[in-house]
Amino acid sequence: MDTGDQDRRQRLAKVLARAGVASRRQAEALIRQGRVAVDGVTVRDPAVRVDPRAAQITVGGRPIAAPADRGATVIALHKPPGYMVTRRDPQGRKTVFELLRGAPPGLQPVGRLDLASRGLLLLTDDGSLAYALTHPRFGVAKTYHVWVEGHPSTEVLAVLRKGVPLADGPTAPAQVAVLDREGDRTLLAITLKEGRHRQIRRMLATVGHPVQDLLRVAVGPLKLGGLPEGQWRRLSQEETKRLKAAMEPDTG
Repeated sequence: MDTGDQDRRQRLAKVLARAGVASRRQAEALIRQGRVAVDGVTVRDPAVRVDPRAAQITVGGRPIAAPADRGATVIALHKPPGYMVTRRDPQGRKTVFELLRGAPPGLQPVGRLDLASRGLLLLTDDGSLAYALTHPRFGVAKTYHVWVEGHPSTEVLAVLRKGVPLADGPTAPAQVAVLDREGDRTLLAITLKEGRHRQIRRMLATVGHPVQDLLRVAVGPLKLGGLPEGQWRRLSQEETKRLKAAMEPDTG
C-alpha cells in the first residue's frame, strides 16, 4: 500500500460521523452491534481504518453518503472481449486495468462483464456509489444488445419477460425486444434491474437460445454511444448526477 493510500485512511467511526450517519459515539455503537460492513464484510471494531473514497461502506445494508468535500470520479470504459474485470488474474489473462493508462487512481469496477462480453463498464473511486449502482434494491437498469442462436418464439419472449427459472431462483421480469433477425440468429435488446453471475447467458441457454455475442449498451441513463472499443472517458458532473438520480431504492 502506498503512502497516498495510508494518508486517505480514517477511523471507521469517524467516516460514519462525517457522512452524517450518527454522532461519533453512536457510530461506534452501530459498529459494535455488527450493523456496519466494509466491502461486504461486517466490522465490529470502530478503530478499523478505511479509505472513504474507495471502500464500500454500508449501515444496515444501506450505503453511506459519499464524503461531502469531494465529488465521485466515474469513468466509462468500452470493454473489449477477452479482458477480465479484475485488477489481477491468477491465470495471467488480460484485465481491464491494462486499458486504464492515465486514469485516476483508486478505481473499482461497478459490477462485472464476463470474459467474452463487451460494452459499457463503469469504474469509480466511490464505493457507496458502486454499491448502489449494482444492488437490485436501487433499481438501476442495464441494457444489453444480444445476438442469440435461432429465432425466439412469442412464448419464449414471454418467459424472458416474466422471469426465467434458474438454479439460484427465478429471475426478475426483464424488458425484451427483438431488434433484428439475420440468417439463423436474432438480435435482442434486454434490460435488467438485477445482475447475477452470467445472468443473461444462463437465461437464454435455459430457454434454448444460447448467446453468440453480448454487448452492454447502457447503465441507467448513461449510454455507451460512440466510445471506441478499449477506450475510456471520465464522466461529467452532470452525467454522474443523472446516474445518482436513476437510483430508486425499494423501501418496501
